[in-house]
Formats: sequence, C-alpha cells, structure tokens
Amino acid sequence: MKQTLYIIFFLIILQSCDKRQVKIHPAKENITESVYASGIVKSRDQYEVFSPVNGLIQKIFVREGDTVKKNDAIIEVKSETAKLNIENAKLTLENAEVRANMDKLNEAQTNIIFLKSKLKNDSSLLERQRNLWNNNIGTRNELEQRELAYKNDLASYKGAVYRYDELYRQLNFNAAQSKNNLKINQTLANDFIIKSRINGKVYSLAKEDGEMVTTQSPIAVIGGTGSFILELEVDEYDIEKIKPGQKVLITMDSYKNKIFEATVTRIIPFMNDRTRSFTIEGTFDTKPPVLYPNLTVEANILIQSKENVITIPLDYLIDDSLVRLTADKKRKVITGLKDYQKVEILSGLSVGDEIIKPEQ
Repeated sequence: MKQTLYIIFFLIILQSCDKRQVKIHPAKENITESVYASGIVKSRDQYEVFSPVNGLIQKIFVREGDTVKKNDAIIEVKSETAKLNIENAKLTLENAEVRANMDKLNEAQTNIIFLKSKLKNDSSLLERQRNLWNNNIGTRNELEQRELAYKNDLASYKGAVYRYDELYRQLNFNAAQSKNNLKINQTLANDFIIKSRINGKVYSLAKEDGEMVTTQSPIAVIGGTGSFILELEVDEYDIEKIKPGQKVLITMDSYKNKIFEATVTRIIPFMNDRTRSFTIEGTFDTKPPVLYPNLTVEANILIQSKENVITIPLDYLIDDSLVRLTADKKRKVITGLKDYQKVEILSGLSVGDEIIKPEQ
C-alpha cells in the first residue's frame, strides 16, 4: 500500500514538472494592438434637465418618449421664494422712484432758494461796502468781512446745487437699478417654466407632479432622436495612443455575440481625477437596429495591425524583455505590438527556437 502511494506521489510530481516545462515554438501570425475601453451609448445632443430654483413641480407637460421642439415647455416649477423676490423688488422700486423721494428733493431745492437769496443779499451788501470804501468811508476790516461773507455764501450755494444734482442723479440711478432688478426677477420667474433646448425626445422623467425639486438633481433627460454616439472611458495609461479616426470594435450586452464597428471622433482633453481616465467619443459605422441612451458597451480601439510576424503567448514573456529557453537559461528579446493574448517579437527569437513557460 505504501509503495503504491509513493508511486502516485512520484507521478504527480512528474506531471507537475511537465506542466512547468511546457515547450513551444514562436509562430508567425497576424497581430492587432488595441486599447480596451468601456462606456455607454448616448443620443446626440443628450443633456440632463435641471431646475433653476428649488421648489415644487406644478405641472409636467410631456411624457417619456414624447418628441419635443426647441423651446417647448417641459416642466413648470412653483417657487415661493421667486414670488417673494418679485414682491420685494416691486417694493424696492416703489421706494426708489423719484416721485417717492420728492420730500428730499423739495428740501434740497428749498435750501438752494434760501442760499441763493442770501447770496444775492450779501452781494448787494458787498457792493455797497466797496462803494463806501472807494469814498473813504468805513474800515478795511468791514470790507474784508463783507467779502468773506459773500465767498462763504457762494460756496454754500454751489455746494447745495451740487448736492441737489447728485441726489437727483442717485435717485434716478436707484430707480433704474430697481427696475432692472424687478425685470430680472420676473424673467427668472418665467424661467421656472423649463423649456427644451433642442428638437429631440424626452428619454427620462425623474419626477412627478407635486414632487420637490432642487437645483442639484436632474429632473429629466432629453436628446436627439435619430443619431447616437458612443461615450467611452480610456485609462490615462493608454490615452496617448488614441487618435481621432481610429477604428473601434464594439460589443454590447443587448446584442450578444455581435460586433459593431465605430470610429473615434473626439477626445475630451481633461482627465477625470476620480477614475484617472479620459472620455472619448465615437460614432457607429455599423449601427445596431435599435439603440437607447445609456446602453452599456465594451470597446477595443484598434491602434495598429501587422501581418505574418513572429509572436509568442504573452504569458511566456518575462518583464517585457526576456524569455526562458531552459530552466536556467534566459534570452533577451525586443518586443513590438501586443494584444491581450500574444506579443510580437522583433528580434531575439526565430520560429525554430524553443521556449518554456516561466514559473508563476
């Protein structure tokens, strides 16, 4: 019994050694380097609809699947804050208008009339004092006092006129500003009827009548009706390989065992810090019969292809530059294109060489 167990154990060891020492020859094959990406289908011009204010949905004018034209009403939002803002703006305008401040203007004008009369009187007294002085009547001090009084009254009069003009200008400015503020609030209130930005289709409604909405959460999705695009995420490690015009092979869970062709059309030049990836866009060359927004896709973006080149399985390559000839002998190689299964050997191996799989 023990002898039988030893034999079985020995055979297992031999079998294990054989697995580690599997030998292969490099092969001449075609190879295509590609970059993997995942993403979704989007309708062209697709966008999320947000409310400009926090409030309650007063009315929804459309249903999911409806086609809409640009500026068609989608949703009406009721906001008490907006109403209060309009009322406050009206009150501010009423208080800012010139006619509401006539008391201030009349007071300033009365002061001007008084100072003008005083200035006229002091001017007469000054003229009289000068005539007396010219006839050697009166003192120099009396003349200087009259001149000083006239100058002070003239300065006071000019100051009063300036203050009146400034008050009138400021009141007109405040009134105009209040009118603009009222118009802005009224315009914002009109904006609470949310309208479509495009000719398209309502793909999704996230809210119902009477529900609360905020400025932070989307309430609908609207997009074009006849055209769809691909939105793919590419790792930052691979983005330098991607160029507009490259071909893309697309697979979709909704179309099992089918491959669709597409083309890269645009690279968004900004990296998502959270996912460390870039967004690229593409269009279908061969389009599935039916598409909907947010269908998931997987993609292989074709970088370049070569025919009839020397290749080895990718798992036979050590540290991107070595292969194992025997258990204790390695050889340096220069590699070229890679796909997910094999790698091109530019130099260091020929089809007649034997290599073994490295130990994992």
